[in-house]
Parts: sequence; structure tokens; C-alpha cells
Amino acid sequence: MHTVNIHEAKTHLSRLIEKAAKGEPFIIAKAGKPLVKVMALDAPMPGATKRTGFMAGQFTVPDDFDCMGEEDIEAMFGGDA
Repeated sequence: MHTVNIHEAKTHLSRLIEKAAKGEPFIIAKAGKPLVKVMALDAPMPGATKRTGFMAGQFTVPDDFDCMGEEDIEAMFGGDA
């Protein structure tokens, strides 16, 4: 993440805000010490990433998925159920 000092932030605020709005957050520091993080309002919060469907279309599940290995399982556990 890009860090700028207060003077640079004042000088290039418009440019920095445009970048942050496009998803490139930055940190403003004073005397080398980070003070604030500037990021877009609609940016996802850390740890709040949407996980459902993140691998959609990357693999397929066979139609017989719920029956796969049925014979082996019956052989291992007696098949009396």
C-alpha cells in the first residue's frame, strides 16, 4: 500500500482520491508515522470477503456424486444397513 506524507497528500489530494476511489487505498503519514488510511467507501472490509460462489465455473460435480464409492463403502462396513 502506498504511503504519502501530509505535504504530498495536500499537494496531490485530487489524484490520490481518484486512485483510492478506483480501489487503490493509501496511507497518510506524519514524520514517517502512519496516521490514516484512505480508501473507497464501497471497498469491502477486511475479513468480510464474499466466499459463496468464488469458484463458480471452475469445476463440475458429477451427477453420481452422492453414490460415488458406494460399493467400497458397503464392502468396508458390511452393507447390512
